[in-house]
Amino acid sequence: MTFALTTPVTGAAQTGLTSPTYTVTLDTSPDANARQYAVTALGGTQTGGTASSVSSPFTTAMFRPKSYQGLGKPNPTTGLIARVPRNTYKFITRKGVTPLAGQPIQTMVITTIMEVPAGSDLADSVNIRAGLSMHFGSIAQASAGIGDTTVQGVL
Repeated sequence: MTFALTTPVTGAAQTGLTSPTYTVTLDTSPDANARQYAVTALGGTQTGGTASSVSSPFTTAMFRPKSYQGLGKPNPTTGLIARVPRNTYKFITRKGVTPLAGQPIQTMVITTIMEVPAGSDLADSVNIRAGLSMHFGSIAQASAGIGDTTVQGVL
């Protein structure tokens, strides 16, 4: 299955948000190698939260490599591959936020970058999936704590 969101997206736990949900619609992506969704409505209790607009974007996009890198041939003497290229994927969320009352909205950018060594998609897909499972599971489990840290500055 490819990257696709079903609406509504259930948000992860955050301090001050109760049962957050996000109604999304497929949006025009900023790149031909990306799929983007815009948040058109919020659900649950998110007092002061806003959906996407021109001046205050709220989008999520997944980017794939523009050209995939293949694995080179091993050195005939050592059997080692000198340089293993990486295929880079990005997951980016953009959200308009107000830095100070009365000031113009600024865009917060949240990026996860996945650099997958070429060839491992065939040779070790289970460990790619395990790494991603742990990464996103950790973010989901610690979502409120990550939010608290970014707001309060306490790690």
